Amino acid sequence: MDPIRNPFAPGAGQRPPELAGRERELRAFEVVLERVARGRPERSLVLTGLRGVGKTVLLGELRSMAVRHGWGAGKIEARPDAELRRPLSAALHRAIRDLAVRHRAPDRVESVLGVLKAFALRAAKPDAKLRDRWQPGIDVPAAQGRADSGDIEIDLVELFTDVAELAADVGTGVALLIDEIQDLGPDDVSALCASCHELSQSGAPLVVVGAGLPHVPAVLSASKSYSERLFRYARIDRLDREDADRAVLAPIDREEAGIEPEALDALFDASGGYPYFIQAYAKAAWDAAPDDPITVKDVQVAAPEAESELAVGFFGSRYERATPAEREYLLAMAELTQGRDEAASTSDVAVYLGRKPSSLSPARDSLMKKGLVYSAERGRIAFTVPHFGHYLLSRIDD
Repeated sequence: MDPIRNPFAPGAGQRPPELAGRERELRAFEVVLERVARGRPERSLVLTGLRGVGKTVLLGELRSMAVRHGWGAGKIEARPDAELRRPLSAALHRAIRDLAVRHRAPDRVESVLGVLKAFALRAAKPDAKLRDRWQPGIDVPAAQGRADSGDIEIDLVELFTDVAELAADVGTGVALLIDEIQDLGPDDVSALCASCHELSQSGAPLVVVGAGLPHVPAVLSASKSYSERLFRYARIDRLDREDADRAVLAPIDREEAGIEPEALDALFDASGGYPYFIQAYAKAAWDAAPDDPITVKDVQVAAPEAESELAVGFFGSRYERATPAEREYLLAMAELTQGRDEAASTSDVAVYLGRKPSSLSPARDSLMKKGLVYSAERGRIAFTVPHFGHYLLSRIDD
């Protein structure tokens, strides 16, 4: 098949296959947009799941939905050891610009931009030299006495309130989308929860949509005990067989090509229903197929190529971030679970390695901070990446 036409190549097609099977989440967000725009209270949303299930793609689609409804929308990706002020300022600047197109009072827009600039300027350390101070690119004077206290919790509540009121002026709302939300620092998580609580109390039209690893609910709950009332959690998981087949068939149909049923069976077995893997194996099968339709033999021939790409770009890039001690811990998890996507007992890992549990805490905590593992429940640990255990065991075999 012509590789130039490959509908599974990154960026190909109008609707990425990762969105197959996500109709429930899309419909639910449609309801959120309508309810908030009508002044009705609604909880913010948090998507949780392993890596490779399409959270980021889904988050992007939710942002597009908000924009189509006339909302202001901004999206950021949280990063470990990076404060929230700077990326959040850029995202809300984008959202305010979306709203400004519809707003009839330029002075009102400039007033809110002034508050945003005041908030953003506090990203600089008090003792930072002038040349090192970040300038947010907002061409209005910074406001005084609003969102500029330096306390992120106070400032974020004030900023969210003003931005939400600007949206209410034009009968719409604001969506702030935060990817990798588990990487926010403790102070930023606390401020985000406090701000969402204030918004829910006032019915202000601003919604936070976060996406992160399965332990995000525990992270939010540890920050604010009332967080379970602030967010609606949606677990994003692997696709079932019907949706996995649709993720393959829809792009192929758009290219007026075909695939044999046995090839669909082989693709599902290889991918496990995880959208990222579906795309990787389907792309390789398309490139390997000499003729239309794609056959089971094409999938079998293509599988080593797909696995090689995954080993480098998906698994290997993460494995390389681990230290020798952390790799030892990861391999012990893989051995104990026999490569299955299951949680391992932290005490069993210690026994397997012949070490005291306390001596392994630094390695485990560092792996959690790097996003390679998460605590499935107290005393148990699991990989954030599907099939990672299988990958680690295959390295031993090689």
